[in-house]
Amino acid sequence: MAESVYKIIELVGTSTESWEKAAVAAVNKAGKTLRDLRVAEVGRLDLQLKDGKVQAFRARVTVSFKYEGGS
Repeated sequence: MAESVYKIIELVGTSTESWEKAAVAAVNKAGKTLRDLRVAEVGRLDLQLKDGKVQAFRARVTVSFKYEGGS
């Protein structure tokens, strides 16, 4: 089996509906510009508030993909 290297980036997705939709938004956006996504991990959830009310759900997501850069 050939050796592989994976790059990991961190994203923050937002949704006015749920943390799940916030995480999915982050992965979907990453998938539009990155190839060969492998794993996404939700690391932290928080809420954006305004006047004491929930405005948005936020999910911090790390995404890994196969690194194809030069040496």
